[in-house]
Amino acid sequence: MAEPIPFERFYDLTQPTELELSPDGELAAVVAAEFDAEEDERLSSVFVVPTDGSRKPHRLTRASGASSPRWSPDGSKLAVLAARDEDLAIRVDRDPETDDDDENGENAGSDDPKSQVWVYDLDMGGDPRQVTDFEEGVREFDWSPDGDRLVVSARDPTDEQREYLKRLRENDGPIEVERLQHKADGVGWLDDVRTYLFVVDLGSRETTRLDDAYGAGASEPQSGLNPTWSPDGERIAFTTNRTDRPDDSNVLDLYTIAPDGSDLTAVTDADVSVFSPAWDPSGDRLAFVSRNPTNWYVPSEVYVADLESGTYDSVSASLDRTASGYRGLRWLDDDRLVGCIGDEGLTRPVVFDANEDAPERVFPVQGRDRELALFDCRGGTLAAGLSDSQNGVDLYVASEDALHAGADGTTTDEDADLTRVTAFNDDLLDDLDTPRSHRITYPNGEGDEVEAIAYLPDDFDPEDPDPRGLILSIHGGPMSYDAPSFDFPIACWTSRGYLVVKPNYRGSTSYGRDFCETLAGRWGTQEVVDQAAAVETLIERGWVDPERTFSTGFSYGGISTGYLVTQTDLFTAAAAEHGLYDMRSSFGTDDCHLWWEGEYGLPWEEAEAFEAISSITDVGNVDTPLLITAGEDDWRCPPTQSEQLYVSVKKQGVPARLVVYRNESHAITDPDRAIHRLEELTGWFERFDPAVEADSRA
Repeated sequence: MAEPIPFERFYDLTQPTELELSPDGELAAVVAAEFDAEEDERLSSVFVVPTDGSRKPHRLTRASGASSPRWSPDGSKLAVLAARDEDLAIRVDRDPETDDDDENGENAGSDDPKSQVWVYDLDMGGDPRQVTDFEEGVREFDWSPDGDRLVVSARDPTDEQREYLKRLRENDGPIEVERLQHKADGVGWLDDVRTYLFVVDLGSRETTRLDDAYGAGASEPQSGLNPTWSPDGERIAFTTNRTDRPDDSNVLDLYTIAPDGSDLTAVTDADVSVFSPAWDPSGDRLAFVSRNPTNWYVPSEVYVADLESGTYDSVSASLDRTASGYRGLRWLDDDRLVGCIGDEGLTRPVVFDANEDAPERVFPVQGRDRELALFDCRGGTLAAGLSDSQNGVDLYVASEDALHAGADGTTTDEDADLTRVTAFNDDLLDDLDTPRSHRITYPNGEGDEVEAIAYLPDDFDPEDPDPRGLILSIHGGPMSYDAPSFDFPIACWTSRGYLVVKPNYRGSTSYGRDFCETLAGRWGTQEVVDQAAAVETLIERGWVDPERTFSTGFSYGGISTGYLVTQTDLFTAAAAEHGLYDMRSSFGTDDCHLWWEGEYGLPWEEAEAFEAISSITDVGNVDTPLLITAGEDDWRCPPTQSEQLYVSVKKQGVPARLVVYRNESHAITDPDRAIHRLEELTGWFERFDPAVEADSRA
């Protein structure tokens, strides 16, 4: 058997997270997460690499974390968001009579710098220049087409609000809220401070607030305003909610406004939730991804809005697949644009016709065994961050023609002239035994075929198997999906001899609306059948020892684990991570009241429905040893939910353990805590694994 991967090798991992091609397609800016073991920090760095592969990536940012790289229209400059020590020029230029840094400056009420826009001049070189100085920091930005201005989104407190924030941050003052949407995971407690769009002159740093361009709505704290400048410089597009009760609605409408703040115009009409707006080259149309604001099981679609006629129509509905609002859209020419969809357990690019619903699946060279983690297409260049289970994630580039390469059946990287231009994890992966991914389909016993991704240890032969321990790893969402990709925890488990299976159960996206929406209003039913069937199928195939079966999952995966241990005795032990188990008491303590109301109604009106989907209702059935984890500051699945489940299980004498991660929200970002999580899960499974010797348990 291979040597187990040490958990602390997590510190050696580099995770690409963002990609932006220069306008001419000759350079790529890549954001990558790295981990500092000595300081126990997750760092975010920007690398720049030529797309012709002529040299290795150059680390552009060194002083601090950076994100959101955006190239200037001429490609000579790269702007990023970074929270770093203030530029000396800002301090020198500040007027002490009108700008009191202690009271109103960017550090008011906090010792930490706020995120600002910094611009690197790649022609001239040298340190970056800080071009914004907002006291609450900058969240998003875009370049004007002439390269002389930026549009940014930033919070702008009144004097009264500023005093409240100062008391809150400096003196631990009371939290005072009148908003319905009073918290948001990863953001924290919400307040009444509005986020506005500002136009910033890069030469003078002077700012102009666009008073009619402000954010609102339940989704805005996490989605932002998505500002996007038109090619002719005459309009700025953005998203907001202008319904009568914005905090009681997930609507995000698309608006445009002139750069001087005049002529606010609505593009959509309160029937969509808009992400990733993108102007066509002429500036006459806007493409965007839209999610149904009341039913998230409906696949997101790509729309094109004609600004002259005031109409907007889907150009992707015929796919019956969810479009990605987070990888963005790019116009290839006046009539075509490219974006990504979830398609049968895989993210893949699609070319859309802006004039009709006639989408075309492209990039067959990707294959079915690697995931598209990043994507951009610009200046005649295609760039793809491809992830596979054995080789990690790296950036590959080719000409735009590679979108169609392989259509004749020749689907190798050489056929598409696809060139790898980064090697972020070669030093880590060269001496580790990483798993092979294997797609399986199986009947769920209710007439459906379900697909799953199995990860196999390097020494496991599926044709001549020796039964192994199995870890069922359940994805969150549930409106999400798993695709073959590199995952450090999975590699750690397979290196210890376990198989890992990740089912795309009913409720998952990428298989069409019917497959996804069948779970709507029926949590704890169909997906549980599909998840259990994955385990039973692998036992029947002889891959898995039935005495060595384990389940875990994060978020909805934790919720599912709660259902499984109350409904089956299939598992040797289980771990429910950051989940919800009592839906009635969750209402109003999490940030999802609109979701629950849309799917199940209000708990005081539909008490039976909320009881039926709460695994705590059947907690008396649990006899599976259960590890339960939570984030102390998790507003998506509050830690009190995990406490309820823990005490209820422990009260019955069933082995149980509770782990609460301090200063973490719904995701675990601190590297020490991420490693601790992996140690806890593995140690819990090995504690009850009959094949693991007591003295070798983690």
